[in-house]
Amino acid sequence: MKTPKSFRLHIGIFGRRNTGKSSLLNALTQQEVSIVSDIAGTTTDPVEKPMELLPFGPVLFIDTAGIDDVGIIGEKRVKKTIAVFDRTDMGIIVSNFAEWGEHEHQLITEFKKREIPFVVAFNKIDYFNEDPNITLQLNNAKIPYVFTSISAGKGINELRQLLLQSVNIDFINRPAILSDLVGYGEAAILVISIDKETPKGRLILPQVQSIRDLLDNGSFCIVVKEQEFRETLSRLKKPPKLVVTDSQAFNKIAACTPKEIPLTSFSILFARFKADLIEMVHGAMAIDQLKAGDKVLIAEACSHHPIGEDIGTVKIPRWLTQYVGGKLQIDNIRGHDFPENISEYKIIIHCGACMWNRREMLTRIMQVRQAKVAITNYGLAIAYLLGIFERALQPFPSALDIYMTHKKNTL
Repeated sequence: MKTPKSFRLHIGIFGRRNTGKSSLLNALTQQEVSIVSDIAGTTTDPVEKPMELLPFGPVLFIDTAGIDDVGIIGEKRVKKTIAVFDRTDMGIIVSNFAEWGEHEHQLITEFKKREIPFVVAFNKIDYFNEDPNITLQLNNAKIPYVFTSISAGKGINELRQLLLQSVNIDFINRPAILSDLVGYGEAAILVISIDKETPKGRLILPQVQSIRDLLDNGSFCIVVKEQEFRETLSRLKKPPKLVVTDSQAFNKIAACTPKEIPLTSFSILFARFKADLIEMVHGAMAIDQLKAGDKVLIAEACSHHPIGEDIGTVKIPRWLTQYVGGKLQIDNIRGHDFPENISEYKIIIHCGACMWNRREMLTRIMQVRQAKVAITNYGLAIAYLLGIFERALQPFPSALDIYMTHKKNTL
């Protein structure tokens, strides 16, 4: 139950009002998670429930409002429902044979467009007889489906099995954070900054997940603060395979790390782990195209209250202004909401998205690409602005090649 949401398979439950989505969620989780009522539109905001889906592992079910909701409030509910697609790894369409039609086909189109695996649950099968024409269409389209009845206790185990069979293999075989760069039996040094924004008594999530990734794959992990890094490095008989630093300490750590030791940041590791490193390398290079007056969006997944020298609201804006040599129009956003007018921005600089699943970050990249706007992340932007981009990409040969080609062509 303590598995972070970002490591869970996100399963979104979609359908019309009063098709039994909430009842289905309660049956799957065997708990009264969502309010169930005969009144259509009972579920207003997405309801999340983490659980274990054995033998797969930790998942997060998301119950949504009816896709057919109406009225001014209904439109807002539908908008929130559609937003859940951005973080859905797998979908369930809940319907019945009497109502199957336009809304269900819209959901299917959305799943296919986003390449999200999904299944169909024909609910209330004890009230609605099977329509062979509909199931024939689904069979021809190779869309898996199951018959369920919550009141009769039918089909729940079959639905669980269908979900397990439909899991995207890419999610099961997710990439490592950094252990593949270090190797079994080799060491990595993780340099961690302890400042006012560091949670008291614990490490932040990217640091914890990086440590766990190294330990799970038989690598050695040495964790130090930036003040002790030089001394720690000097005591090692064998140099580490990789040094990972907090982005804000990039310059200091780069200055005392031998050139032959690969160096990068936690944020850049997460550009690969949670997003698309190549896309974000291209985005960082777009910083050179900025000029005074351009609009820049700095996006953060977390909703924490910034204090002091906050990285997203203070430091990056300051470095950007210094680099460009003029004032920029900089907007900051937090959380799942994303502005509709992203085409107004010259570049979007995003946090590492450690609290999100990869699906949501890739969805944002897709939206930005369609708007023809550059996107990068904190670590890559900082390395570029501080003039150590080449060094920061050293562990990633394909990304480094792209930058070196760009550098050669612009000379």
